[in-house]
Amino acid sequence: MDKITFNDLNLSSDIKKAIEHMGFLHPTPIQIQAIPHILEGKDIIGQAETGTGKTAAFGIPALEMVDITQKRVQVLVLCPTRELANQVAEEINLLSRYKDIKVQSIYGGQSIERQIRTLKKGVHMVIGTPGRVMDHLQRNTLKLDNLKMLVLDEADKMLDMGFREDIEVILTRAPERRQTILFSATMPKPIMKLTTQYQHEPLLIKTQQKNINVPQIEQFYFNTKGRSKHDILCRVIDNYEMKSSLVFCNTKKGVDELVGTLRRRGYLADGLHGDMGQRQRDEVMSGFRNGTIETLVATDVASRGIDVKNIEAVFNYDIPQDTESYIHRIGRTGRAGKEGRAFTFAASREVYRIKNIQKYTNTVIRCKELPAIQ
Repeated sequence: MDKITFNDLNLSSDIKKAIEHMGFLHPTPIQIQAIPHILEGKDIIGQAETGTGKTAAFGIPALEMVDITQKRVQVLVLCPTRELANQVAEEINLLSRYKDIKVQSIYGGQSIERQIRTLKKGVHMVIGTPGRVMDHLQRNTLKLDNLKMLVLDEADKMLDMGFREDIEVILTRAPERRQTILFSATMPKPIMKLTTQYQHEPLLIKTQQKNINVPQIEQFYFNTKGRSKHDILCRVIDNYEMKSSLVFCNTKKGVDELVGTLRRRGYLADGLHGDMGQRQRDEVMSGFRNGTIETLVATDVASRGIDVKNIEAVFNYDIPQDTESYIHRIGRTGRAGKEGRAFTFAASREVYRIKNIQKYTNTVIRCKELPAIQ
């Protein structure tokens, strides 16, 4: 039987075009199971870990049901951390590339006044942390009157972090006639109690974890607590005297900012992301292959198709949300029988994501001390 493609799902041409632009052809198991039911308006309980493609599993149908003529919040996604909120917002923006849908992430540590100004202009989707969403609800700067879908992403982690009361307040403030989607890696009793109280005849979807073949590459991570990531990057490149390295950022803005920083420090660096034209991409790749560019900074979208044999190391400057993207990234090094290294930068609050990757890939990512300044 032929493998299912996104063309087999009942999706609009705009969404299919965006998915194709991102380089994806086959949906993951959680996407195959969840998307049709969410499109039908059913409440879903999805048991899925990081790396299974769950953002697109709820993001694609959420985008399909948004009425772009109504600039009011129609979808609210709750995430445990601002990092995840940003990553979800970035992926939703990529999926809505060809639809005029306004997406706003809201979380603590960012100017609430700026968030209020954006919300007043009108947005279709909000991705936020429970605490900051509560702040806006109390200020009446976030209105849920027109909400059609509410998503709890990584619900178990939100409960572990003490957000239960906030989540329940938000759920009670949302319209009763709404679609409620819940994703969680585990299903403890508090999660099941939430589903009983706030979902209507939910459908349980559980995906079987599969074994992934990880390339034979030395994998390390640096704890970046209290340190500047670009300083760490420069120190490692210098210590290993790297002439060819590939650095992954999660956003095109991150790519542009890091390239500027590296160039100002004298590194032969350039960037690759989805907003660049094909001719510009070809020129950058040509420079990377012939060595006039030693450090290439890229997003996952732009990295598809990179096939350079002599890449000494891959850096996960930002941890990917999708574990399969991690495998794709580190597979760019250690080719043609040569040694390869992969370095991931993780703040203390992100170390659990390293553990998730290790569990999903059945591999070891060792914590590494920073090399001494030369």
